[in-house]
Amino acid sequence: MVGSTGSLTTIEYEPGVVSDLMAAVNRMAPAELEYEHEKAWHDGNGHSHVQAALLGPSIALPIRNGRLKLGTWQQVVAINHDNRRRQRTIEVTIVGTVSGR
Repeated sequence: MVGSTGSLTTIEYEPGVVSDLMAAVNRMAPAELEYEHEKAWHDGNGHSHVQAALLGPSIALPIRNGRLKLGTWQQVVAINHDNRRRQRTIEVTIVGTVSGR
């Protein structure tokens, strides 16, 4: 994912798990803490940068027979940690070989 306040992960995208993930991320880097970033920029999103760094901007996913190989309930999700809406760009890079050719 392009940007320093967004992340990518996989999850079972249902309300309970989404809520649990949000709560866990907020426990690791809560918005109400004092962040050094705020002293420089005063934009209220120091926690956003830390949360995104903890989850990371990229994931590696297997592709088999031209399709993503995911678990039955597993979805790829992009997360905006920022304190305002943002339009995000997701870059996809495919690495590997095509077997049988």
